Amino acid sequence: MKLHGFFRSGTSHRLRIALNLKGLAYETVAVDLRTEQHLGAAYQALNPQRLVPALQLDDRVMIQSPAIIEWLEERHPAPPLLPADADGRARVRALAAIVGCDIHPVNNRRILEALRHDFGADEAAVQRWCARWIGDGFDALEALLAADPARGDFCFGHAPTLADVYLVPQVESARRFKVDLARWPRIRAVDAACSRLEGFQRAAPAVQPDAG
Repeated sequence: MKLHGFFRSGTSHRLRIALNLKGLAYETVAVDLRTEQHLGAAYQALNPQRLVPALQLDDRVMIQSPAIIEWLEERHPAPPLLPADADGRARVRALAAIVGCDIHPVNNRRILEALRHDFGADEAAVQRWCARWIGDGFDALEALLAADPARGDFCFGHAPTLADVYLVPQVESARRFKVDLARWPRIRAVDAACSRLEGFQRAAPAVQPDAG
């Protein structure tokens, strides 16, 4: 497998975590968003949407990190990223969706570039924009974590799930945008628990070959 991605991309980060937790080997192929490599003809031929990540297999290319991670869960079910029961799966998917549907899409690079270039936003305004949506989502996540008495060190239960796979890259992004995480102690604790695991450590942006 070849993972086409960018070290700082939250979606690439979450896919690296999922692959690592599943114990799957993959080759990293850097796509430099800073130089707009993803907009070139070569990458467009691989992924017509011109977004990262893309997972290249022998005979096909998969796009969209939610779809790829669900495919990984179906093809490589151990260790599981979703609980065994339907209620648990719904809760984990909801936690992940707060990040994947409500925070990340409005804070990703192409949106921020549009704010800068199409609407004249300066960096202070961009920071406020990111902080607003991260704050709204993290407030909800923190409340949901607090309301789960059976929860261990992670977002759900006592082992990493899809929710942690999504949350950790968003915490990394929040730090990059200088969001003060003090008011979300449970989110910080989950992030700390995940950071002790090798699968998360090897997925961190700072240790990727294209970091810098």
